[in-house]
Amino acid sequence: MPCPRCDADVVAFAVPTAVRDHAPAAETAVCTRCLRTFPAVDADAGGAVESDPDLSAVDPAFPAGEAGVALALACGHLESLALNRASIEALVEHAERSGADAFAFFERLDADDAAFDLDRRRSALLDML
Repeated sequence: MPCPRCDADVVAFAVPTAVRDHAPAAETAVCTRCLRTFPAVDADAGGAVESDPDLSAVDPAFPAGEAGVALALACGHLESLALNRASIEALVEHAERSGADAFAFFERLDADDAAFDLDRRRSALLDML
């Protein structure tokens, strides 16, 4: 399952109902390199869509369960904080209600090849949230 933007591997997952409004599709994939999210069908995920994905293939900083899915979706919105602010806030709040420390996650996230400048986004997220 390659990313349609950079050809890296992806992790496909079923999006929980609570955060589906902030996802590109009910079955979404996140790229292990650029951290973009997109409908799993775009990566030809087929039967590899998981309801409880192991997002450590993307980065070991990802928590398990719904918190990890919410943070993966938030990463997919980080290319444009201005356009996606409401979704990012909702996803971070959901991740925290699900037991994750979102600020610690973004500090530990190591994404040199992300589609956005992670260091700048960290600062902006601290100011925004």
